[in-house]
Amino acid sequence: MTRFFRFAAAPILALTSLLPAPVAGAEFELVGREMTRLLQNGHYARLPFDERMSERFLERYLNTLDASKSYFLQSEVNQYQFKYGRKLHDLITQKKVLPVASEIYEIYRSRVAERVTYVQKLIKEEVFDFQSDRAAVTDRSKESWPTDIDSLHEVWRNEVEESLLSEKLRRKKLTDRARTMGKKVPFKNEITPEEKISLRYTRLLKSVQDSNHEDIANDFFSAVTKAYDPHSEYLSAGELEQFKIDISNELVGIGARLKMNDLGETEIKGIVNGGPADTQGNLKLGDRVIAVSKDNDSDWIDIVYKPMDKVIENILGKEGSKVGLRIKRGLGEAEETLEIEIERGIVTMKDDLVTAEIFEYGEGEEMTKLAVMRIPSFYFDFDDGGNRVSVDVERILKRIKKENVDGLALDLRGNGGGSLPEVNRMTGFFVGRGPVVQVKSINGHIQPLNSSHRRPIYDGPLVVLTDKYSASATEILAGALQDYNRAVIVGSSSTFGKGTVQKPMDIAAYMPVMTDRERAGWLKLTFQKYYRVSGSSVQIKGVVPDIILPAMSDAYERGEGYRKYALPHDVIGKAAGLKSRDRQELFMPLLLEKSGKRVADEQYFKYLREDIDRAKAAVRKNAVSLNEGERLTELKEDELRRETRRAERRKRFAEIEAKDQKTFKAFRLTLDTLKANPLPKVDREKEGDQYVRSLADETDDLTETLKWPSGIDAVKREGMHILRDLVDATKAGKIAGVIR
Repeated sequence: MTRFFRFAAAPILALTSLLPAPVAGAEFELVGREMTRLLQNGHYARLPFDERMSERFLERYLNTLDASKSYFLQSEVNQYQFKYGRKLHDLITQKKVLPVASEIYEIYRSRVAERVTYVQKLIKEEVFDFQSDRAAVTDRSKESWPTDIDSLHEVWRNEVEESLLSEKLRRKKLTDRARTMGKKVPFKNEITPEEKISLRYTRLLKSVQDSNHEDIANDFFSAVTKAYDPHSEYLSAGELEQFKIDISNELVGIGARLKMNDLGETEIKGIVNGGPADTQGNLKLGDRVIAVSKDNDSDWIDIVYKPMDKVIENILGKEGSKVGLRIKRGLGEAEETLEIEIERGIVTMKDDLVTAEIFEYGEGEEMTKLAVMRIPSFYFDFDDGGNRVSVDVERILKRIKKENVDGLALDLRGNGGGSLPEVNRMTGFFVGRGPVVQVKSINGHIQPLNSSHRRPIYDGPLVVLTDKYSASATEILAGALQDYNRAVIVGSSSTFGKGTVQKPMDIAAYMPVMTDRERAGWLKLTFQKYYRVSGSSVQIKGVVPDIILPAMSDAYERGEGYRKYALPHDVIGKAAGLKSRDRQELFMPLLLEKSGKRVADEQYFKYLREDIDRAKAAVRKNAVSLNEGERLTELKEDELRRETRRAERRKRFAEIEAKDQKTFKAFRLTLDTLKANPLPKVDREKEGDQYVRSLADETDDLTETLKWPSGIDAVKREGMHILRDLVDATKAGKIAGVIR
């Protein structure tokens, strides 16, 4: 089995009779019972299935429906807790829990309808002068539920007023920028701010009204799993397909990127080059899909205001089958409605596969070559036979070796993980044979997972770039390379801190044979914890880099330690067979000194520290003014800061770009260019739409920051500086006999 890492009360009434008719498929009461059996018997934490767990179920379900505490009243929550808080575990065992979930959902559905009606009334009748001294709470997740209707109305009035003011100020800001830059003023064809906000709530109401029994079961079962830990998860049939796509970087569809617009239409924001839609040729960027015929049989499904996961589920299908799309094209009098068909095919998200760049400094015998390999995720094919990250890394790594590079950097920033076997195999490419990670099972048994590679593929100087979004399998690789003293880890204060392992379990397989098991869904179950070969879990703490760089995530509550019901950090013994390199071979004092000086002098990091301080102050304040004068003052300060920085950056970036052109040459290495000789030079301008043609927004050039010189951001650039320092120190060390 492949293993994963990866917003005076009315009385509560039973309103289940108001639900839409059940969809064909599994007996979801039975699904719930079997799912909880799997949790009880297989979850790593072995939590008691009792009243306290029942309270967690309810708490997580209410959070799923109303994370912003903007719909339910405190008195309603109290009633739920009194009536059901200690019974849900028994009810789910007795297959009687979904009427309760439906009852609570119906109250939620009615509250959403009431709130949206109230919002629409406010927008239509209220005159907002934005002159008050009130403020709106920025993040309500830690606030209490409103105590009465008046306080609830205050929450929503503040929410509406803030949304309208923010949209008004956004338009003013971008309009002023356009005039200053001599560009076309946006928003001339756009709906008013009032219409935009009103439609936002119309979409919300529509999605809630369209929820059926399966959707409600999905929400409730997901809440049950999240009561055990943040990464155990119930996956509906549709969610499982999306999970497979995410983990494999591959799908069978039309090859288009979709986004819902303000009118609830699904807009074509991107088309994959060479994909089915591109090959067929009739679908255009900016087209708006309003209906789908899943089997191209004239049975049209209206998708306006449908949640994106439901839209995608109808567009995906079997390879070679056809899907019908009803689209709108053009605006105003030029608008037309068309129907087109596209044959589905395999689409690989190539911009999410492993890539590398090779940088040549100098010429001839004085040349230094550095490679930077980008690994976006530890992807693999769920059903075998497709993309595997370790295979792709191996192929690219061997070509890098042929290029005789002096040093290599692995860019793992934003890599949220993937397959344990894939990262286990990949670690061996750098350390050779030996333990990579230790996994601890529910029974306490600890098993080291070893690399089978007799010798590493690459054994030269190595740097690894991480950030707060580097998680799970990424932390295994970074942690192992750090424990072996094999690499210098560079990044934000720590990685994410997810030290648990999940496996997918087909719930249908555990249901009685004669029951309806279609669309029963899967359980992604936390069944192990993993530990570094040094014995420390990365759970909560993550991997702390050897060289820490400032990061915007430092201002926010990011990471496993802020997740509800996260498992604790602990430590076990060191793995047998761990043979670390001499840490002196990493020359850490020298690298820290040189990096510290560069970072202290680098203007980007100076700006970043200022931004972090402002962000921390905003988080502590947790409120935003509803006074237009105050907000305009803040806006002017922000715009002045932005323009001052842009002017400075424009000059500095031009100087860096010119220096880069004299300092190094950059070459692109992808799975498509493995056999190219020589490798193609990096062309940032042409590569922007290399894999996907994207729809340009009229405000894009007004909101984009300046592009990094040579396409190398500050963290990557500093990582390359550190790598060069390591290469130079290693060469000097070998000459001096320090390294043998």
